[in-house]
Amino acid sequence: MGRKKDDAMPHDGQPLAPRTDAVLEDLTHLTDRALPPVQALFDLAKQRVRDTVSDAGRVQGALIDAHQTAAHGLAWFATYVQALQQMQRWALALTAEGKFTQTEQLIHQIAFGEYLAQIQGGIQMNQGEMLRLQDLGLTQSEIDTLRTPEIQQLIAAGNSQNARVRLVEQMQEQAANITVGHSGLDDELEMIREQFRRYAVEKIEPFAHDWHLKDELIPIDVINELAEMGVFGLTIPEEHGGFGLSKASMCVVSEELSRGYIGVGSLGTRSEIAAELILAGGTPEQKAKWLPRIASAETLPTAVFTEPNTGSDLGSLRTRAVRDGDDYRITGNKTWITHAARTHVMTLLARTDPATTDYKGLSMFLAEKTPGTDADPFPTPGMTGGEIEVLGYRGMKEYELGFDGFHVKGENLLGGEEGKGFKQLMETFESARIQTAARAIGVAQSALDIAMQYAQDRKQFGKALIAFPRVANKLAMMAVEIMIARQLTYFSAFEKDGGRRCDVEAGMAKLLGARVAWAAADNGLQIHGGNGFALEYKISRVLCDARILNIFEGAAEIQAQVIARRILG
Repeated sequence: MGRKKDDAMPHDGQPLAPRTDAVLEDLTHLTDRALPPVQALFDLAKQRVRDTVSDAGRVQGALIDAHQTAAHGLAWFATYVQALQQMQRWALALTAEGKFTQTEQLIHQIAFGEYLAQIQGGIQMNQGEMLRLQDLGLTQSEIDTLRTPEIQQLIAAGNSQNARVRLVEQMQEQAANITVGHSGLDDELEMIREQFRRYAVEKIEPFAHDWHLKDELIPIDVINELAEMGVFGLTIPEEHGGFGLSKASMCVVSEELSRGYIGVGSLGTRSEIAAELILAGGTPEQKAKWLPRIASAETLPTAVFTEPNTGSDLGSLRTRAVRDGDDYRITGNKTWITHAARTHVMTLLARTDPATTDYKGLSMFLAEKTPGTDADPFPTPGMTGGEIEVLGYRGMKEYELGFDGFHVKGENLLGGEEGKGFKQLMETFESARIQTAARAIGVAQSALDIAMQYAQDRKQFGKALIAFPRVANKLAMMAVEIMIARQLTYFSAFEKDGGRRCDVEAGMAKLLGARVAWAAADNGLQIHGGNGFALEYKISRVLCDARILNIFEGAAEIQAQVIARRILG
């Protein structure tokens, strides 16, 4: 079009004044100088909370529970600090590559302006709970150490109306780009993104809403196509029939498929969990048998852990596995089991030591079953099930299961040793939470896609909705927070790929990503007004899908608890 990059995008034929002052001078220098005071204050807060929850110099679980707001608030504070650090890493890397354009500058600037302001004034843990730094035992004078010139400038001018409007103008100009701003990933990963984005646009997005409204299983043809594309064996080593790709590639694939429909993006989750379990804890024979079959989707797995009235307290599971010669008989009840009917094998957690009441007596099984049909969903003897009707996250269906003497071969005890089940499961949580964070980014991006299009198409009072500042504000913050969550998620994936422990990083990515997805969906529906409440509009589905992300793979409260326990030591 020949327009200069700082020229405003016209709305309804009316040009806006050029916005040349949207980006702060020396932006990355400002943001770099802002980080040390924030880190110093966090370190002080961590010490204050640790003192509060310690007895005789040792952190006590009972005291963490008693001071849960402070402990969980510290986890959120830690998440914000890490988020800002990763945004700075992203900005500097793009600068070095010559890719830190005005779009990325605005995202970076708004991110720092908003998150620094929240740290000073209150971090939103959810809609009704706001963390104040005073809750962490900090005094006002200590909090005032954040009032450095750089931080104050970023708070005052970083997330300005001007910056948000200019970002939305850029988003309109660059609508053909897959992401708002460069992701920071290398060309190979971006080629993977392009491949799966094309697939989602052609094969998922046109049909997803109908699948949701009819509460239908995702067609088996889609599963077969994803298998051919390598989705189920993406991170399984090549020697076991997979592609041996990185967790970062898993993030990209999960992100783009979930952008099309969270149900499709989640198909690979059960394969990822099963493969992780077998890789980390399986015998050589189990690896040889199961991993190639999972990678090819010849065998579809499902995770069978949760029980009624236990939720996240997996140590209190009651489902029991009793020896029957060389084999086992499983008896008990499970709930919230995704994709249970159509799958071939269950990674099933059960109690093998009846004398225990905690995690020490649990064992993991690769429990084989016959895939069901619509007419007979659970044909395997000793197993029954019923569907749980849900608001969203459809496409695979949720079930409650009953086991009564269900037969499991002795050779299918994972690792061939009893009592290792909980430890084996813990080893999968990093990957599962990284993948869930990526799914959250995809859902958030879907909300942005839908809301952006609606805001451009819908006219009110003689102009497009997007021309109204408060609509633009919502779209801008969606884009900014998606990038923040994306960088946290990629960082946790890089740590995992590097063989480093990353349970804290993965937890942070999941914690923030879930909140971002819900906020994006909620704001997307608000932009639709009354139409957003109508089932025929896609945003109604995205809202339902987004809500589960704060609950599964560790509810937000559990996630904050895990982060707090780790950072407090």
